[in-house]
Amino acid sequence: MRILIEEYQYDVADVRDVLQGIDALENVEGKVSVHYVGYFYNVSQGDCVFILPKVLLRDVDGQELAFGKYRPESIVMPEGQKQLTNDERDFLYGFAVWIYRAIVVYKNDKTNDSTIVYQKKITQAGFGSRRLSNTFLDILLALLQFNKDNQSFFFFVLKNLHAGYNKINWTRTIGTTTAIVQDGNAVYLNPVNKKRTINFDEELLVIFFSILNYIGETYGFEKNINCNFELIRGKQFEKYRKGYGKVRLQQIKYKYFSDKALQLWKLCYAFFDESRQVFVNTNQKEYLLVKSFHIVFEAIIDTLIGDNPLPDGMDKKQEDGKIVDHLYTAKSLVEGDTGNTYYIGDSKYYKMGNELGKESVYKQYTYARNVIQWNLDIFNDGRIPSSGVKLRDDETEGYNIIPNFFISATMDGKFDYGNDDIKETDRKSNRYMSKQFDNRLYDRDTLLLFHYDVNFLFVLSLYAKNNGGEQRNWKGKIRKKFRSEIQTWLQQDFQFYAMKPRPTVNVKEYVETHFRQVLGKVYTPFEEQDIFSLALDKSDKEKNEVLLAELGKSFVIRECELGTDPKDVLPAKESGAMPAMPGDAGEKNVFTCLVRKTDENFKAFAEHRGKYYVMERIPSINLIGIKYLLPMVGGMIDGYYDVQRIGITEYDGKAALRIRLGDYHPIGEEWVQIYRVKMQPGELISLDYTMKMYTD
Repeated sequence: MRILIEEYQYDVADVRDVLQGIDALENVEGKVSVHYVGYFYNVSQGDCVFILPKVLLRDVDGQELAFGKYRPESIVMPEGQKQLTNDERDFLYGFAVWIYRAIVVYKNDKTNDSTIVYQKKITQAGFGSRRLSNTFLDILLALLQFNKDNQSFFFFVLKNLHAGYNKINWTRTIGTTTAIVQDGNAVYLNPVNKKRTINFDEELLVIFFSILNYIGETYGFEKNINCNFELIRGKQFEKYRKGYGKVRLQQIKYKYFSDKALQLWKLCYAFFDESRQVFVNTNQKEYLLVKSFHIVFEAIIDTLIGDNPLPDGMDKKQEDGKIVDHLYTAKSLVEGDTGNTYYIGDSKYYKMGNELGKESVYKQYTYARNVIQWNLDIFNDGRIPSSGVKLRDDETEGYNIIPNFFISATMDGKFDYGNDDIKETDRKSNRYMSKQFDNRLYDRDTLLLFHYDVNFLFVLSLYAKNNGGEQRNWKGKIRKKFRSEIQTWLQQDFQFYAMKPRPTVNVKEYVETHFRQVLGKVYTPFEEQDIFSLALDKSDKEKNEVLLAELGKSFVIRECELGTDPKDVLPAKESGAMPAMPGDAGEKNVFTCLVRKTDENFKAFAEHRGKYYVMERIPSINLIGIKYLLPMVGGMIDGYYDVQRIGITEYDGKAALRIRLGDYHPIGEEWVQIYRVKMQPGELISLDYTMKMYTD
């Protein structure tokens, strides 16, 4: 077997003979590269040539090396492949099968561009003009072809296998058992049947069909097993693969005399034999090649992740001629389980470790802008999208977040096909944000882009097996993973809140009055139209506190992580009745204090999370009578705290009062200004008077 790697620059002298019969691109410096992936038979070399994807290449100190350690030209020829480890050689045998299967699945899908696939009939086992092949793919194809061409042989063997069984052996029955005579007739109650002996034809067929079952379940080939034998499966078949199959076939080797049976034995033995050698016909040139393998990779990822057809009548080719790779609808990042948004992806088929160019990032933002406009046009035309996605919020003019992502291929170091290993890429840049204004997440011009890597072997095998159930399961799993991880990343940079207006607030008027302050920060994604999502950039702490204080006058605000139901964090809607007061409401046991906007604990008190309060000077009042604390947060009140403990501490070298707080008790949904207008800090008042100040 000769091995070439897609798009690698070989010296012409190193591969001239290997490339005979296939188009290759040669440059002026005497370098040549192949822009195909697949398999072809080189007649002059008398051997097959595999052209493997460029994901096998890794840049090491400026050199492109196969598996990160071999110069590709050094492993072209069989003698050079001796430097490969056993694991690497075994991997290449199996990898070629998966590439073949993926190309076949791609070609058979009528929605794909089949003009990039070039095929001529491959490999048949038989006699005549033959070559000795040591590729696993040849063996599998020969086994499948034998099954297809020899159904009459199987029928003949099966018919002979069952002929004469369960017939009575009258000679032994009469000679060894006692008859009962009734009405002149002899009746034998225990007749002796013909004994069944070990049938080696049947055992060979069981092994053959077990192999077909294995390659069907493992690689997705069509099995077409037309027999009722109990097949060898699971751990028992693994025992055969690890050596017992070869041993058992050697034991029954000389039981076969017909040409067909001998041919079948040789095929089965080749499957289990480590040398993997079998004679195959070469009467004509054979090949299965695909040009522009990145198109196949896009089809693989789109099948496993995207929606087909695209949602809401969209086309992959957008109005400006750009072609989006993947697009699907799934749960919104902000909403709970009800609303959807668009997810837009782009496949990146590169050599391992290649960095993205600026052009790729810019193009992805363009895809997103086109999708936003498409959604707007649907509503502007008075229509409703079938997906239910509405990106623009009419109330606040905010826009839902559209997650964009790149997904590129990596090679698992242990050649594991079973682990998707999908994760945030380890490249220098893995997150991008395009914005026109700072601190406006819910803005049309704020676009987010994330970059993932996926194990190429996993997606290749999942696509090649063509098992719809497995593909749907992984699609659901990976969409949940994308959503969860993007939410986590966003919450590292933004603080999210849920807020609802206080009873007397007219939201429309408020938004119009404070439009510049809330634009791009507020959005209404929830089923309850009076509940808003507020997103604030954590790096803009000072401005955020000012905005929260201002919004707090008209809205009840609570921290609310992405995906959390806001009803779980917001207080239940109150009636117009005032809260019930404790029995000591008439006693002067409420201590007043001021929390300035510049204080460290201002945010905690504004969000009703105060734990303690320090008064810089000890007031001249009866401290023993303090039972409640009324904080004037920025001069305003909307509730009070239980006092758990009062102690003396030190502040700037002087004695100060430290109060530990308990539960918070709201007295209304609005913040009411009382500082200096109605009250000073350091006073001792009653709850009744507190309520009077709040309501007057």
